[in-house]
Amino acid sequence: MAVGSMTPKERFIAALNGQPVDRPCAASITSVVNFELMDLVGPHFPEANTEPGPMAELAASAHDVMGFDSVMPVFGIAQEATAIGCVVDFSDPDNMPTPQFAPWADRDAEIRLPDGFPDSFFEDKYVKCALDAIRLLKSHFGDKVMILGKVMGPWTLSYHAYNVQEFLMDTIADPDRVRKSLDTLSQVPILFAKAQLEAGADAIVWADHATGDLIRNTMYRDFLLWRHQELVPQVPAPVILHCCGRSLDRIEYFRETPFAMYHFESANAPEKMVAGAEDKIRLAGNINNPQLLMQKTPEDVRVEVQRVIDAGVDIIAPECAVPLQTPVENLKTIVAVCEANR
Repeated sequence: MAVGSMTPKERFIAALNGQPVDRPCAASITSVVNFELMDLVGPHFPEANTEPGPMAELAASAHDVMGFDSVMPVFGIAQEATAIGCVVDFSDPDNMPTPQFAPWADRDAEIRLPDGFPDSFFEDKYVKCALDAIRLLKSHFGDKVMILGKVMGPWTLSYHAYNVQEFLMDTIADPDRVRKSLDTLSQVPILFAKAQLEAGADAIVWADHATGDLIRNTMYRDFLLWRHQELVPQVPAPVILHCCGRSLDRIEYFRETPFAMYHFESANAPEKMVAGAEDKIRLAGNINNPQLLMQKTPEDVRVEVQRVIDAGVDIIAPECAVPLQTPVENLKTIVAVCEANR
């Protein structure tokens, strides 16, 4: 069925719902910012991670410079970490910010959120930065371009607050402590997601890195599946799951969740992921970052993007936040191939 010309937002929403589109949707689901783009547009790290104006301007360039159908202002995974008691270094101009101190790593530490939560959460500088950047993007784009917010789910927040190694070990050694961490942190993504929607986001990316690179699929089933089934419907907008790494062995569980879409990595063949989704959850991805987008030619990118389109992936996107050394031309090629498939 022929479809008339769509705006970027209309195209994204149609693809998110598994409906016909005028051409494949090319999107920034996590982050497409890079050093070359910073030089072209002006804002650089660290200001683009800590100040709403530079953050919004750099995020907007995903559409204004490269042509993607969506924009995403929360480039890293640490935006809400300081508000739950972590220490994060936002000062490095050459890297994404990452948590440096996990408040629950000490086994004598009480698993609880900081005093004053949730009011203190929304007083946090970096939480405010993300919300203000979304407001600026909404003012800039209106309803033309899809604006995505992003939250960390309780599993990823536990990596930050608990310490990755200790948390993963305790899934076996002390599962009750793991459950307490997940229970305590489950309210954070709901609060942050609702605030981002009120600020102007159209949908939410929910990162929960329960990847096959670190845990068995049964761990996702036992610790997270039922939580996602309870939590995600509390967000009054479409929610897109992002989980890195190998995940074909857990798509059977992802498709039982209320997530509208799963954003997946190149460790999973697109044809197999489409088959595993069984048309029960839409898919976004899975253009390889470190080998393809960062190091290969636009023609190499063109071939892989066409493969992912032909496999039936609903939204074409880099598999995760692109390396900061990624050339702008390779990212533009994703859009160009999608435009050529009208």
